[in-house]
Amino acid sequence: MRESGGALTWLAAVYIFAVMDFDISDLLSSWEFQPGQVLVRRFTGQDGREKLQLRVDLGLLQMNMDGRPDGKRPHGYDSLFDYYQAKLHKHVAEHDGSDEGFKLKAEDCARLQLEALQYHQRYFCLLQLEEYDSVIRDGERNLVAFEFVSRHAETEELAWSLLQFQPQLLMVMVRARAAQALQTQDFDAAIRFGEEGIESIRKFFQEHGRGDVAEQSGEILSLESWLSDIRSRKPLSPREKLERALNEAIQKEDYEQAAKYRDELKNLRD
Repeated sequence: MRESGGALTWLAAVYIFAVMDFDISDLLSSWEFQPGQVLVRRFTGQDGREKLQLRVDLGLLQMNMDGRPDGKRPHGYDSLFDYYQAKLHKHVAEHDGSDEGFKLKAEDCARLQLEALQYHQRYFCLLQLEEYDSVIRDGERNLVAFEFVSRHAETEELAWSLLQFQPQLLMVMVRARAAQALQTQDFDAAIRFGEEGIESIRKFFQEHGRGDVAEQSGEILSLESWLSDIRSRKPLSPREKLERALNEAIQKEDYEQAAKYRDELKNLRD
């Protein structure tokens, strides 16, 4: 009895599926997951594009280094955000330059949130790899996307679906900019970035009616701890060294030495 063409096709598909190797156990066993650590690696894919892999508990996340992390071009645009921006521009052109009436519905916000999470995952990986320019690139992209949704979402609740990630984003961008400054031993700039970042996060919580939780936020606590470490590692200036030595001499009641330090400080000021 002969098999029908449809049955043969179905059997062939089952056979191909059965012989294909979908098992990545060897790959995972050669790169053990370590709780509490961000395990990231960079490599060139078969398509010639640079990619990132993030080791997670049950497998791997893979993303492109440039463009949309998953490599897709929704509706022919570089990103879904670009697509919605184009829709807004068309709306404005058709309504005498006004964006009134342009609204992002729940489904739109959900799609933009999923896309923003791709970039969110990538800039955390890039920070681990010390690719600071790329961290800032992705971070600024998401900040603009958050502002877009905040302005055009149908409700504040929908806007918050993206805005909730902004404190983490601000923290990551502060770390990237400060790390760039530390590469040139510019401790003052790194400290300034940290202080301004903490204030930006506080302001964000206050503007969204959450000022009471600002000081308990993980982002502010993390940046404050990190800033403390930077200050402790900052080399002392000649003036700071003399001031410290003067204080130590006074505590030891070595007033003769303290007088010498005062004279040196006066000469330094002059």
